Amino acid sequence: MNGHCLVVDDDAEIRASLTTYLEGFGWRISAAADGRAMRQLLAQARPDVIVLDLMLPGEDGLTLLRWLGTQPDAPPVLMLTARGDTMSRVVGLELGADDYLAKPFEPRELVARLQALVRRASKGQATGVDDDTRLLRFGRWRFDRMTRQLVNADDVGIALSSAEFRLLAAFVQRPGRVLSRDQLIELTRAPGVEVNDRSIDLAVSRLRAKLGDTAREPALIRTVRGEGYLFDAEVSPC
Repeated sequence: MNGHCLVVDDDAEIRASLTTYLEGFGWRISAAADGRAMRQLLAQARPDVIVLDLMLPGEDGLTLLRWLGTQPDAPPVLMLTARGDTMSRVVGLELGADDYLAKPFEPRELVARLQALVRRASKGQATGVDDDTRLLRFGRWRFDRMTRQLVNADDVGIALSSAEFRLLAAFVQRPGRVLSRDQLIELTRAPGVEVNDRSIDLAVSRLRAKLGDTAREPALIRTVRGEGYLFDAEVSPC
């Protein structure tokens, strides 16, 4: 058994097809058509992971994400979005979604992403810090999100470019999570700035250099082959 998955989607055909497919991979499935039914099921049993469609009647997926963020011990959430709905993906990640897939998607990829979310949750990895926390600590570093500056153990400040700052801000908010290049593009996008896979890789390389990391033996920013990057550090307020 992979665990218990709660599928929240107003499309009955999608709920039925996901239930059949995921059960074939050993998942136990609960299904809800809207936020009210989701809350009722959550009151009965806590699932290991939630698949949440953002386009729902009544309370939409973003509203439900915000509510889930207020609940103690909420399970990880994978949100389903329309392929071109960039802003919803960005807002969803900012509200605490752990991963996303754009419709239409490959069902086998959904299975792999759900398995990864449950594995990471079972390891008790950190879920990040409040958005309004200015000073953060990880390893031998302090990070000031107001001045966009890194400070090392010798109290020497290291300036960050705008791209490096946005990348580090995305990482410290989601430590212990594998972030794909697509996710990092959405999280680091700025008005008028073109961001692509190559620019993400270059920003990671420059940020690693400033952190004293190397691609061969990274201590903080690890490359997860075929998936993306993982910020491997405990992050806490100063």
